Amino acid sequence: MHQTLAAADSSRRWRVLAIVVAAQFMFGVDSFIVNVAIPTISTELNASSSQIEAVIAIYLIGYATLIVTGGRLGDIYGTKTVFLAGVFGFTLTSLWCGLAQSGPELILARLAQGATAALMVPQVLATLHVLFPDADRAKAFAIYGIVLGLAGAAGFALGGLLVTLDLGGYGWRSIFFVNIPVGLVILAAAAWVVPQAPRRPATRLDLPGAVILFTGLLCVIGPLLFGREVDWAGWIWLVIAGGVAIVLLFLRYERALAARGGMPLIDLGLLADPAFMRGLGAVFLFFFANQSFYLVVTLYMQMVLKIPPLPAGLVFLPLALAFVIASRHSGARARRRGTLVLIEGCLLQIAGLALVALTVALIAAPTPFMLALALIVVGYGQGLVMAPLSGAVLSTVQATSAGSGAGLYGTTTQISSAAGIAAIGSIYFALAEASSGRFALLVALALIAGSVAGSAILLRWMRRATLVPS
Repeated sequence: MHQTLAAADSSRRWRVLAIVVAAQFMFGVDSFIVNVAIPTISTELNASSSQIEAVIAIYLIGYATLIVTGGRLGDIYGTKTVFLAGVFGFTLTSLWCGLAQSGPELILARLAQGATAALMVPQVLATLHVLFPDADRAKAFAIYGIVLGLAGAAGFALGGLLVTLDLGGYGWRSIFFVNIPVGLVILAAAAWVVPQAPRRPATRLDLPGAVILFTGLLCVIGPLLFGREVDWAGWIWLVIAGGVAIVLLFLRYERALAARGGMPLIDLGLLADPAFMRGLGAVFLFFFANQSFYLVVTLYMQMVLKIPPLPAGLVFLPLALAFVIASRHSGARARRRGTLVLIEGCLLQIAGLALVALTVALIAAPTPFMLALALIVVGYGQGLVMAPLSGAVLSTVQATSAGSGAGLYGTTTQISSAAGIAAIGSIYFALAEASSGRFALLVALALIAGSVAGSAILLRWMRRATLVPS
């Protein structure tokens, strides 16, 4: 099986690349497509601001807690089999999202959608690693990186277009229904073209660990989403404390599992690597800032400036273009200058955030064009950081722990994104109600800039402890 996969003819493997990257693109789009439909969803489903935040955050939590399990299922049953199951599940849960009749039902459907994405997405990288062991690997992963960068902007633009067109009278529901034909095409093409990767039956699952981690994260992040609706009652803080205790229990369980010779979700040895942990802290702060940034800017444009969904979505296209250009430059620069490039990218992003804040502070009603110009600087800074960030953080990890390190990296990015949406989003809504949306955005941008600055500090600290060339 492995020989067949590795020996696949050149034209076939590029078709495989197109298929699996299309699935990755669909997942990325759905991380952002909800943003521009927020006002419509809120009105039609009578959903609170907390429920809307949860619709975005729960998708990321479901994905984050099961991504390692999804990768291991691919090892056990074969990447093609699990990829097909993931695409089918993602398509089915997208239909459920589009049919949801209430805020809570949409939250549950999005949780299921994120969970099925955790079956689908890990198989993408696994397939690329096997299919491109030669000189074409750099080109294949460059295409993969560009698709990742474009997914966010495409989500905003596509969401705005679908809500505006109101195809078939489905309104916001079409942002989920569009996944059905796309998912079915990917499913059929993958069944026909994608080869099966070699299995690793010795791999074992840690489903109890995944359940414990999910429960702990939900108890920590959930109250941040809904605490404002109950005036931050005392029991909310008890739930958060309970969530922290469950996360600590998860670490204890993982140690016990490893001691019994099991295969825990995370390689606990990585937690003892200071450079890696500093890098992981930088990752947490970077993604905490970025996902929440898109949320609050979208809320400001649509709820304060009353910019329609389509123009609001198109505002992010120049940012995406700048992101792609920076991503193409950052790899070579990072090889020459190491983590200094990432630090520079963080500083540039902070400058871009300051430019957005200045635009909002000085102009009562900035146009979409004005905002788009300011966002270009943010996008270029993001691109300088995001493309080489995983390589820099994982550079200190031993080859035998590379898979575990990558899994922990991926889990951290999604958890921090969900936490950022919950925390920054709650602060934005509270300040918008108490003062104004304009003031709420300025405070949110200041907090986001502080988080990016913290990421730069940790990257600088990590650099001192590594041998990454500078």
